[in-house]
Amino acid sequence: MSAHEMDGLERAKLRFQIGMCEEALQDHEPSIELLQFLAEAYTLVGRYEDGLRADRRLVDLCPEDAGVHYNLACSLALTGAREAAFDALGHAVDVGFEDAELLTSDDDLCSLRADPRFEAIVRRVARRPRGEGS
Repeated sequence: MSAHEMDGLERAKLRFQIGMCEEALQDHEPSIELLQFLAEAYTLVGRYEDGLRADRRLVDLCPEDAGVHYNLACSLALTGAREAAFDALGHAVDVGFEDAELLTSDDDLCSLRADPRFEAIVRRVARRPRGEGS
């Protein structure tokens, strides 16, 4: 679901859940699941800088997780940090990201698509047999 597809009640529910998760983070060590939820929820409600902070924490906790690096690239792209977004996207591919279809359809990466580096990354992912990783 994208932010555009959410109605007012869904958005309010998500904001409530964000508040509860933020409180939980103040009292406990960060869990990967909680940070992943927050990163996605922040993005859905347009709190891109908060999503970026959560994604950066996730990269620290899961440095070899391709999906975490991919999500960091998305957050960087949404906050206008194009160079860093390309670096994170390249690293995601280096550690095993392999979903070329997601790359070409994810609205979070729209700001990167006109750059020739984006197509090079898509080609690199598309050439790799699924499940091969690096």
